[in-house]
Amino acid sequence: MISKVFLIILFILTGCTLLPAQEKGMASYYSNRMHGRRMSDGTRYHRDSLTCAHKRYPLGTMLKVTNIKNKKSVVVKVTDRCGGRCIIDLSYAAAKQIDMITAGITMVKVEKYNPPLGIPFKPNDEIDIPELDFEITEKHNDFTPIWRRTDDDDKAQREIKAQNRHDSKHANKRKNKQ
Repeated sequence: MISKVFLIILFILTGCTLLPAQEKGMASYYSNRMHGRRMSDGTRYHRDSLTCAHKRYPLGTMLKVTNIKNKKSVVVKVTDRCGGRCIIDLSYAAAKQIDMITAGITMVKVEKYNPPLGIPFKPNDEIDIPELDFEITEKHNDFTPIWRRTDDDDKAQREIKAQNRHDSKHANKRKNKQ
């Protein structure tokens, strides 16, 4: 077993602590009063984000938190430091995902999350996509990019709009007279 003196020397020389692979303990969640306040990493707390506060894990670490009673789990990011008897404080959204809102405090298992390697949503089978033939479609004549328009095109468009306004004014006058 490693002595405490050796651990202290290791901490002084390397600046890191030995963290267990997983730990069990009590978890709580932030109250609604914390919404909008600054966290230890400088970001603002939002109750709908999946964040947490932990005593020892470095800021920015991804943790998998599992509720021991119902086996539901959530992946959260460490953005703050916590104190007290709870090992972790979860955001409201994270607490809701593992169903601990009604209890307030519950026993959880905390472990560092390592994302799976590879592309997460890459389909295993290749899908046969039909080839499209774009030559049979006709280009719409009304659309011309602004950078390609000439003064003649602009004049024609303005004349059409003026004629439409003129027609709609006369139509409104006829309706009002009736």
